[in-house]
Amino acid sequence: MDGIFLAVSSCSKFVVNMPAILGIIKIVFDERKPFSKRKGHANMDTLDAGELGEIRGQVAGILEELVETAGLGPGRLIVIGVSTSEVAGARIGTGGAEEIAAELFDGIDKVRQRHGFDVAFQCCEHLNRALVVERKVLERMGLTEVAAVPVPKAGGSMAATAYKRLTEPCLAESLEAHAGIDIGETLIGMHLRRVAVPFRPTLRYVGKARVNAAWTRPKLIGGERAVYILPQDQDSRLCD
Repeated sequence: MDGIFLAVSSCSKFVVNMPAILGIIKIVFDERKPFSKRKGHANMDTLDAGELGEIRGQVAGILEELVETAGLGPGRLIVIGVSTSEVAGARIGTGGAEEIAAELFDGIDKVRQRHGFDVAFQCCEHLNRALVVERKVLERMGLTEVAAVPVPKAGGSMAATAYKRLTEPCLAESLEAHAGIDIGETLIGMHLRRVAVPFRPTLRYVGKARVNAAWTRPKLIGGERAVYILPQDQDSRLCD
């Protein structure tokens, strides 16, 4: 065990904390392991074949439910945030799996083709949460383009997969989507229109990642709860 030295003097009154020492030894040897074998790193061993085969249907079902609730169709935009690490049962940002991203993309795209909405895939914080979209969406919505190509280590596996699979992909700096699905708590709120309405799908997990979703509505500036006069009695003709 190079790098670790224990010296105990016969005249010393110090008490050796063996649990702490063993913990240090474990950390040293864990750091020598290949990254994919370290605790918390996402790899395909954390999802069995059955679970991997189910995630396509899981995300498609959640998206169908959101589309029906929010009335999404042509001209509408949905933002998707995904941590493939969380889907695999690991902590966000500790790995990633393009195999998982490919299954999710297929499930999402099947629903998109059926209903005609557009999709934006959020990158990770390394690319400032920019979004992968089709160029026609960028131009139609007047979005600001930024220059980068997402890869699993800088952008995330989901964004990297989407960039490869879209017809004419590009990166938008930011946008305001009509609805969104967050798989693995990646934080998509910065890309939703005001006002966001929380949506709780029947299925709350994709793989081992928790799912949050929302649709949006226009701001309400009137209605039965709005107040148009001061609460005390006074002349209603207030023009000054």
